[in-house]
Amino acid sequence: MQPRFEQFIRERQYLHNVTPSTVEWYKHSLKWLLSESPSQQDLKDAVIRMSESGRKATGCNCALRAINAYLHWNNVDAEVKCGPACKHPKITQLKEPDLVLPTFTAQQIRQLVAWKPKGKYKRRLHLLVLFLLDTGCRISEALGLRVRDLDMENLLVTLDGKGRKQRVVPFSFELRKAIFRYIAECKKTLDAFLFSNRTHTMLAHRNVLRNVKSLCRQLGFNPPARTLHAFRHTFAVNYLRRGGSVFHLQKVLGHSTLEMTRRYANLMTEDLQAVHQRVSLLS
Repeated sequence: MQPRFEQFIRERQYLHNVTPSTVEWYKHSLKWLLSESPSQQDLKDAVIRMSESGRKATGCNCALRAINAYLHWNNVDAEVKCGPACKHPKITQLKEPDLVLPTFTAQQIRQLVAWKPKGKYKRRLHLLVLFLLDTGCRISEALGLRVRDLDMENLLVTLDGKGRKQRVVPFSFELRKAIFRYIAECKKTLDAFLFSNRTHTMLAHRNVLRNVKSLCRQLGFNPPARTLHAFRHTFAVNYLRRGGSVFHLQKVLGHSTLEMTRRYANLMTEDLQAVHQRVSLLS
């Protein structure tokens, strides 16, 4: 890696205290730049190479955010926030398709909740599914959760979100009962991961994904796209359908801006159909 790239990443790591996953994101993204001080044409060529490699617009934009952060750091005082006044080279984000967010249907949710697992590992899987549906947390936040992070008296859980930002999220009485039974059955200590493997270490994301997909097929339906994140989409959409505030949803989901949360305010197809039946002039 070129010296300026390394210096940028070191400053982000030691001055801004970014997480190891963010460091890897910067490293992977900056590989698309062939020069430490690219011209506007060099940046266009980088985007073309990304697209030709088969990356979708969403994946390209993810890398472009890191590249733009580097370009600002390389050309402007790092303490000054990047804005319209900045004259340094930058890449405009690609237009992403406005797709309907993948979610579980009401029937699928009922099947997942009503599932009666047999065996400790299947009960762990069921509890994880219930936890994701009830809190709307990211899968990484659930897998990193320790027993001490649960406030069983007040029905609150402290989650470690992106960028080392903690937030407190409520959960239901029903989830508390399931958690209490599981902790008692497994004799979990306060420092233990709530969802751990047989060696008491954190579960692997890929293994959880495989098990959830297998469960969906066992229950008779195909898992939605982005299966584990679909739990988060499902929680958010149903939160708003049931009268929840988009401002409260922002806090629960841990979004840094309200614009990220507004995606869930777009009504799903069945909601639009229900409204249309009431307002149609032919009804």
